[in-house]
Amino acid sequence: MSRWSRWDNYYFPPSRPLDAKGGIKSQARRGAFGESWWARRWISVLEGFQIGARLQRGRAYARKGQALSIDIEKGIVHAHVQGSRPRPYRVTIRMKPLADAQWEKLEAALAAAPIYAARLLAGEMPQDIEKVFGQAGAPLFPQAARDLETECSCPDWSNPCKHIAAVYYLLGEEFDRDPFLLFKLRGRSREEIVGGLKAPSRSEKAEAIASQNEALPENAEAFWEGAPIPDDLCGAVQIPRVPAALVRQLGNFPFWRGKVRLADALEPLYASASNRALDLTFGDGPHPPIGGGPQKRRRSSP
Repeated sequence: MSRWSRWDNYYFPPSRPLDAKGGIKSQARRGAFGESWWARRWISVLEGFQIGARLQRGRAYARKGQALSIDIEKGIVHAHVQGSRPRPYRVTIRMKPLADAQWEKLEAALAAAPIYAARLLAGEMPQDIEKVFGQAGAPLFPQAARDLETECSCPDWSNPCKHIAAVYYLLGEEFDRDPFLLFKLRGRSREEIVGGLKAPSRSEKAEAIASQNEALPENAEAFWEGAPIPDDLCGAVQIPRVPAALVRQLGNFPFWRGKVRLADALEPLYASASNRALDLTFGDGPHPPIGGGPQKRRRSSP
């Protein structure tokens, strides 16, 4: 601890923040922040800057839910963090966006490697993507504390303060959910990145134009009649192997505020609804629990 930190702690002991209702709470109640390598890389980079004990207080603020809002735009993050005063503090974090020429070089390199495009479109950050950014002369992660411009309306003279540090950690967890947010801080949105990776070929463009020009049926009545309904329309009725599968596929909400992840909270409700649906369809009876294998029944035609 430096003499300035000892001086600061002597005259300004750590204050107790006011309770923040409905704040953004870290999903990591203990231990390390972030599950993916890129989220942990972000945290390790920040902790490697040796910016003092306020990072520890920032972790406590993140776990307690002191952050009331976090908005990410291109190259900038705006947040409000509840501190010891009634009015929440305004936090701003800026990261220098890359130049258009750098992005053009990066997008060409990413598009040239199918594995990069496939993993990014699947919501994963390729393990060696930092090398691609380095070859373009544009590091993905900040290289030094000066690469991040931060401001906070709190009276603490230290930068970053614990309020900024709390936002740092919550950003790391948000990168777990959406790695494209790292690119957004560097100046490109998810839509722009995906558009560059999935540029349609000439044949795809021609097919799209042809489908738009497809002629409508001459007999309008035949269009509205539709096809006959089969007797076994419902087909095989079964309990899903994985409850709340669609919710899990969608992933967590941005900056989730609940104590339990949304998918974990909805899973027992989906399981109960599945059993209830079988009861309504075939009558009351025992049903195997979710995870014990699908139960199939075929509804007979009336």
